[in-house]
Formats: sequence, structure tokens, C-alpha cells
Amino acid sequence: MRVMGIDPGLTRCGVGVVDGRPGAPGTMVAVGVVRTDPEAPLAERLLALDDGLRAFLDEHQPEAVAVERVFSQHNVASVIGTAQASGIALLAGARLGLPTATYTPSEVKSAVCGNGTADKRQVTTMVTRILRLKEAPKPADAADALAIAICHLWRGGVKARISAALNNSAAGNKESAR
Repeated sequence: MRVMGIDPGLTRCGVGVVDGRPGAPGTMVAVGVVRTDPEAPLAERLLALDDGLRAFLDEHQPEAVAVERVFSQHNVASVIGTAQASGIALLAGARLGLPTATYTPSEVKSAVCGNGTADKRQVTTMVTRILRLKEAPKPADAADALAIAICHLWRGGVKARISAALNNSAAGNKESAR
């Protein structure tokens, strides 16, 4: 399976594409960062982000998109920009009819490092090892995007099966109530 992982950010949005399957080392297909001009109007920045993500999607043809879920930080302005970038990332995948998933930073760290409180250095080290790269991907946003893709490869199938089981159970409960 080919997954595009996205570490959303309004100024720097990390993007990584990985081929792989659960429990096995993956192969990095592409990695990069979509940048926007912090001085540009917001609408132009969001459009530039969308254009950059579309280019990655068109070029690498992933089968799924995984995005880091926005979490509360102390800097509200930063959270708002990250949330806007996250929405663009989810929309980019959905526009193509691709399955999309979100993961919290601790889910990604736990999947890749075995520790939900791992620091950025540890995540980058593990991504480099898992993908058998000669050097660490830079900047950290790019390494994080690869980690998100790996997380989806390794955990996305389980997450989808649980969701399907819950949906089937809810549908069965509705039928029983009739």
C-alpha cells in the first residue's frame, strides 16, 4: 500500500510518501515540504498549500492519506493555522476519493518509536531506521510526515476494521430496534 503522510503546517507542511505493509519496513517514495509565504494573504497561502499537496498526490498516486491531528498548544494563532492546513490536507485526499485518516502526535510516536512521548530526534532516528535511509530526512516536518505515513501503514488497517465493526454493530442495533 502507498500512503501519503502529511504533517500540516501553514508555513511548512511536511509531506512523505511511503510504500509498505503492516509490520514490515517500508520504502520511502518521496519526501518534501510545501512552503507558503508567511507575508502572503491567508487565502493565497491556503491555495499554495492545496496546489503543493495536489502536485504530490498527482505525482505519487497514494492509495490513502494520513494527516497528523491538530492538538491544542499554548499558541492559539499557531493552532488555528495548523487546523486550516489540516483541513486543506484532508480535503486534498477526499477530493480524489482516497481514504483519509488522522492520528494524534502520541499515536504516531507510539507506532514509530514504541513511546508516545518520544521527542522529534527519536522520531527522526526511528524513521531513518525503519525506512533504511542513508541519512535522516530534513527538516523535522518531512521526517514527521514519513512517520505519519508509517503509522497509517502499521495501524490504519486495524483502525479501519474497528471502525467498520462499530458501524456494522450500530447498523445491527438499528435493525433490532425496528
